Amino acid sequence: VQLVESGGGLVQAGGSLRLACTISRSIFSVNAMRWYRQAPGNQRELVAAIASGGSTNYADSVKGRFTISRDNAQNTFYLQMNSLKPEDTANYYCNADIGLPPIVYWGQGTQVTVSS
Repeated sequence: VQLVESGGGLVQAGGSLRLACTISRSIFSVNAMRWYRQAPGNQRELVAAIASGGSTNYADSVKGRFTISRDNAQNTFYLQMNSLKPEDTANYYCNADIGLPPIVYWGQGTQVTVSS
């Protein structure tokens, strides 16, 4: 199973980016999908998650600005990031646990840089 990310880049504060994570198998076999981020010198932190049933949760720091969603037909899930701040600068990783018992898979990471 592979998770392939796309959509990172450089954006000014207040701007938007959309990250995508495409899974190399049917999204219906996925239990939960998540986005994490890690800034230099910091621990990796959970940003957003979406369960197979569609429920979502977000880190307090991104609530109201970021939205996690999925497209079952494309086997892809997304992170829409609006009103970006310099403190959102990090390497963003997608993550999914698949099957029973669940196995966790990670994407390769994509860099998001927000300039002030």
